Amino acid sequence: MAALLIRLFIKDRDNVKDKNVRKKYGYLGSCTGIILNIMLFLGKLIAGLISGAVSVMADAFNNLSDAGSSIMSLVGFKMAAKAADEDHPFGHGRMEYISGLVISFIIMMMSIELGKSSFSKIFAHDKLSFSTMSFVILACSVAVKLWMWYFYRKLGKKINSTSLFASAADSLSDCAATGAVMLAMVFSAFTGINIDGYMGVLVALFIFRSGFMTCKDSVSPLLGSKPDKEFVQDIVDTAMSFPEIIGIHDLLIHDYGVGNTVISFHAEVPCEMDFMAAHELIDDLEDSMKEKYHCAVSIHMDPVADHDEQTIETKKIVTDVVKSIDQCLSIHDFRMTKGENRENLIFDVVVPFDFRLSDSEVKAKISKRLTEFDGRYNAVINVDKGDTL
Repeated sequence: MAALLIRLFIKDRDNVKDKNVRKKYGYLGSCTGIILNIMLFLGKLIAGLISGAVSVMADAFNNLSDAGSSIMSLVGFKMAAKAADEDHPFGHGRMEYISGLVISFIIMMMSIELGKSSFSKIFAHDKLSFSTMSFVILACSVAVKLWMWYFYRKLGKKINSTSLFASAADSLSDCAATGAVMLAMVFSAFTGINIDGYMGVLVALFIFRSGFMTCKDSVSPLLGSKPDKEFVQDIVDTAMSFPEIIGIHDLLIHDYGVGNTVISFHAEVPCEMDFMAAHELIDDLEDSMKEKYHCAVSIHMDPVADHDEQTIETKKIVTDVVKSIDQCLSIHDFRMTKGENRENLIFDVVVPFDFRLSDSEVKAKISKRLTEFDGRYNAVINVDKGDTL
């Protein structure tokens, strides 16, 4: 069914890097969610009125909030697809994250209100009547929500959408919540004990957790989350596929929404390489990455003395000294300037964000050990925070 809907409504379905195709995937997921959630709301509302179960009513309004979330998602995809303009030169891709954030607040507010009404129901001692029709409606709801979970995940994987993944997780939590409501109905029918209010509170907690996780997933990319390791490694592999590139470092990936990414890094090339040839090499690498990743790419060229034996030997000494302090430390941009009384060793050391030593302590330890190794060594160190690239 999911594959059929994709074939019917998305003609160029494999071109997922295209913004318009991505928007169509978002529209398909959002519109399907709106229609199905409204149908589920009406069905559960009828079931709740028949049985008098507050947990069923809570579950019904949860589906209504899901429909509202799908509307917000639809708006988010539409705004995210807007082209770059003078005020937003990197596009509007982050609107998808913002819409997800708004959706999460709606879900959490709804859960709080439902939790209040369910908690008051605990002390009401109302009798709960079992209805076969209500039970069948809820069972059908579970089946629909399981399909929606599969559908959202399939679309989310196609276009790597946090919004659709959040909707998938929400659908799965809805299955658990509806299952809890069905359990309350069966328990009440066999024991005569009404646990409807307790289950209503449980449903509200499920809904709140879903909203919180959606909020977390939306806030993280807005703040600037760490890129996927697979994406980083693919960038490295692409750069190193050019034989003249010796290595890369200072890799930065700025996420302005899917399809609006900026990549920048330093590429090391042999210092004896002709300047014009090196410039053309960097241009070719930039063009290759722009075509592959469909994003902006900026590469800084770093000349490296990779054939000078003394530089290579000294760099190995510095690397060993740095690693003797901690194996997680690394260096790049190494070069030497020789004077009459000393040799300046100029390099960057990469230090993890949560490293046990301060930047000044790291520099002091490295400088001291290099001086102890050779009194002529004068370390000129710049500290970079982050990963080894």
